[in-house]
Amino acid sequence: MGYTLRLFARTTTMFLRLFQRMFYLFAGSFAAACAAAAAPDSNELSLQRERFPLVWEAAQHGPEDAWRRLAMGLESYPLYPYLQLAALQRKLSLLKPAEVEKYLATWPDSLPAQTLREAFLLELAKRRDWKNFQALYADSAHSRELQCDALQARIALGQAPDFQRDIAPLWLSTNTLPDACDAALAWSKQRGKLTSELIWQRIDLAAKAAHAELVAALAGMLDGNERTSAEHIALALSDPAAALNQAAAWPDTPHARDALAYAFERLARHDSDTAETQWAKLAPQFHLDSDQRDRVLHALALYRATSYAPDALARLAALPASAADDSTREWYVRVALASKDWESALRALEKMSAAQKADARWRYLRARVLVKLDRRDEATPEFEAVAREANFHGFLAADWLKLPYTICPEQIIPDKIMPDSNDEAAGRRRAELARAFEFFAIGRLREARREWDFALPRLDAHERRLAADSASRLGWYDRAVYALNQGDDLHLYDLRFPLARRAQIERDAQAAGIDPAWAYAIIRAESAWTSDAHSGADAWGLMQLLPGTAKQLAKVEKVSFSGAADLLDPDLNIRLGTRYLGNMALHYYGSPLLATAAYNAGADPVGRWIDARDTLEPDFFIETIPYKETREYVARVLAFSVIYDWRLHGSAQALASRLPRIGQAYSPPDTNAVRKPVVCAAPPAVATATTQAADSK
Repeated sequence: MGYTLRLFARTTTMFLRLFQRMFYLFAGSFAAACAAAAAPDSNELSLQRERFPLVWEAAQHGPEDAWRRLAMGLESYPLYPYLQLAALQRKLSLLKPAEVEKYLATWPDSLPAQTLREAFLLELAKRRDWKNFQALYADSAHSRELQCDALQARIALGQAPDFQRDIAPLWLSTNTLPDACDAALAWSKQRGKLTSELIWQRIDLAAKAAHAELVAALAGMLDGNERTSAEHIALALSDPAAALNQAAAWPDTPHARDALAYAFERLARHDSDTAETQWAKLAPQFHLDSDQRDRVLHALALYRATSYAPDALARLAALPASAADDSTREWYVRVALASKDWESALRALEKMSAAQKADARWRYLRARVLVKLDRRDEATPEFEAVAREANFHGFLAADWLKLPYTICPEQIIPDKIMPDSNDEAAGRRRAELARAFEFFAIGRLREARREWDFALPRLDAHERRLAADSASRLGWYDRAVYALNQGDDLHLYDLRFPLARRAQIERDAQAAGIDPAWAYAIIRAESAWTSDAHSGADAWGLMQLLPGTAKQLAKVEKVSFSGAADLLDPDLNIRLGTRYLGNMALHYYGSPLLATAAYNAGADPVGRWIDARDTLEPDFFIETIPYKETREYVARVLAFSVIYDWRLHGSAQALASRLPRIGQAYSPPDTNAVRKPVVCAAPPAVATATTQAADSK
């Protein structure tokens, strides 16, 4: 009892202080309004922004309905719906359907309304109030839990689902289903719908998605030998080495052969030598069908290639046509380049699929190989065609022919977010974007992105461009980067490559001894200007720094650093990030290529690649980087460096000059550096998906 009274006292004191703050804020707002006689909209909006967080806090935690008195004057504020939403959410377990229906009618087809609807549906399911659940439910394709609750409602109300239409699509998925689906699955099982055949269908889908835990769970639904076979597949996915060690005792059945193929595919990725040894032992014992055998041969050849094993070229050459695919064809080229076998490289390029042959990467490399074979007359037209594209290989091709870079920028004419219209849907879209921009203005980036993502699919192409332009003008740069990533939008370079924080980046880059265009490119590639970015690897902020690295850098720079959250400050992040980039460059004689690779993959892998292939020319070295992510990251950053150099100076240093041979020293360009002109002499070539990806985040 004493604890309850103390807690009540503390809570009451907290809200007395809150209301005191609100009183003074109201008084100040009123005085300011009187002094101005008729405050402009911008002044009113500033006052509303200042008050909203306090009222929102009161709606979430204050005495019930007290927020309404505090919210007087906020009715026109774009985020006003979130006040009532917060008040309703805090008493969700006591809400009545009529209260929810009233809110949905007040704010129809909005994200706050969708949020309340889904939260209340989950509450109704918890209550087992299926009648009201069904009355409120609208198809929710993004929520498996609500889909299954809807099925449970139908079953409870005596409305039998259609298994093939309603349940089979849920069942035949590669994801673990929520507990809410148990009722529908039990109903299906009772009626003999979940047959052994369907269970195996889902096991096959889960195995192809490498979902070992799901396969193990599904194995429990089978009996006898079938269960054992499914458990073998689960083991093959989770511990392929153990599975292959046990496989000699397995029967030669179709499911055992499948488990064997999965085990070889998984093991070859990490230990191709052991996989080779086991294949020699087990292949005679099992009669794999052609598909299973092709899968094993494909994995063995591919991962011998990615590790640059001595027999890699021979294994790829011997691979049956039925087992080859785009990945093995690409690696055939890389292995040949690594060994400087230009004839084999050209043959591999000729064997590529039509889609691969159309890509700038492989067209450029074909031209380079032709030069190596003294067939320059054939190489020149290839270089000319690729040089029309504004991407990494297009810039390299232009350098080979000493041509200007082809970049064709477009501009957006500033306009209103939406055209003037009395159309109700257009009004809603305006409101959605207004809420997104307001959340951004008050620093609530997570909520801002949710509103933006809710609004964006409802916009047409023109509206999307205008919205991205408006976001950029407000300093919300990452929205344009992500929204303008295909088709003609790729030509909106001023939005896709913003010159944000220019004075700071140029100052910090100069202090770190690096090219500002390179620093810009790293920011663009790492976070796409998302200032609160936080990766699964615990990298933070614009330049994606690890807290441990940042702590060491901050000590050297003699700046305050109290923890990872400090890296969400763009000023600190850029200062430490440019210094770190400068340190990486010094480690590699200034080379942007190697420092960029190390920034992404770490110094140890880069050291191994240098030891193995340091005699390769830089463009070939990049293409032979084993890690796909790093290979594409390096190309992307270097291309972005060219684009940012052009954005900063109106012309660009040649990309080739940024690529010294390994071991040669490199210095960043100074004010007198020679730069190439940028023109739009001809329409860009039609871009493939891969080419577009190289020029987008």
